[in-house]
Amino acid sequence: MTVRRIGRRIVGIAAIVLIAGIAAAAVATRNLRSGKTGGPLQTVSAPADVVARGKYLAAAADCAACHTAPGGAPFAGGLAMASGFGTIYATNITPDPDDGIGRWSAEDFCRALHDGIRRDGRQLYPAMPYTSYRGMTRSDADAIYAYVMQLLPMKVANRSTELNFPFNIRLGMLGWNALFLHDRLPAVSAGSPPAWERGRYLVNVLGHCGECHTPRGIAGEMELSRALTGFALSRVAAPDITPAGLASRGWTGGGLRAYLGRGLARQGSTFGDMHPVIMLSTRNLTAEDLDAVAIYLLGDDPPPPAPLPATDATESAAASAAGRMSYVDCAPAATASTATACRTRWSRCATTARCGLPIRAT
Repeated sequence: MTVRRIGRRIVGIAAIVLIAGIAAAAVATRNLRSGKTGGPLQTVSAPADVVARGKYLAAAADCAACHTAPGGAPFAGGLAMASGFGTIYATNITPDPDDGIGRWSAEDFCRALHDGIRRDGRQLYPAMPYTSYRGMTRSDADAIYAYVMQLLPMKVANRSTELNFPFNIRLGMLGWNALFLHDRLPAVSAGSPPAWERGRYLVNVLGHCGECHTPRGIAGEMELSRALTGFALSRVAAPDITPAGLASRGWTGGGLRAYLGRGLARQGSTFGDMHPVIMLSTRNLTAEDLDAVAIYLLGDDPPPPAPLPATDATESAAASAAGRMSYVDCAPAATASTATACRTRWSRCATTARCGLPIRAT
């Protein structure tokens, strides 16, 4: 009896796997058949206020930092993003008809943001943070599309991904998405709308902060049960930015607003991968949105911040004088090409203290 029961269970599991495989193949076939390789060049005539809003939202979504290679044209792609599975290169999202998204419709663009599917029907890898952008409103996606379609087209060919087998098989993303793609990411604090909800949208969706600050599982998925608790994704570890984690390092709402708006705070100065995030994204946010981000990260009832260590005035002044020129060289980097060129330099400063600044992990 027990053997028969086990046998039936095995047959049931096999049937489920078979059905899932057939369904996955059907979805893949539908996507590829609906894929477009030609088509007309898209012309977008959006009102000026929509394009301006799209420019702001593209900054809030930090598009330039990832879609610009060091020394390359803004939004023209080419940035190498290393992972434990291989290297993925950011794509050209200027409106070039052949190498960029000049033939993409607003629907194609939204599908990539929400579902991780390219115009040709192939799956995107989650280095493009559709796992966070999935929560973006359609009106915001359309505004960003209207903005990027006004950019100067750049004829810069996209580089192929260099992923190891079997991760280079894009169809495998169907199963990955079935397991790990969620409509809404968990909140890390408690609060009430509207400011708290706006902050949640800015942090979890547009800013996709969890993509770096959330631990990753064995399949590269965000471990949402530990959202924003920190992760060593690159050379410089992304710290814990939950309310408790921030309070343990002395962060207050005012300190967060200053840091995100200027890249400077009592805890130290921005460096490494966070530098272009500040320069190209958060420093462009309105005061109201910076307030909302701080409110969400700390919650309506923030935990008391730990006291910051006292600093020696003489030592601090000397370090500031020695590092001032190094900092201001990068601080005006308002364009994608100059800010990404500073990324490596500030990573080196952070690890060797050669810039003369009293840098601390933030």
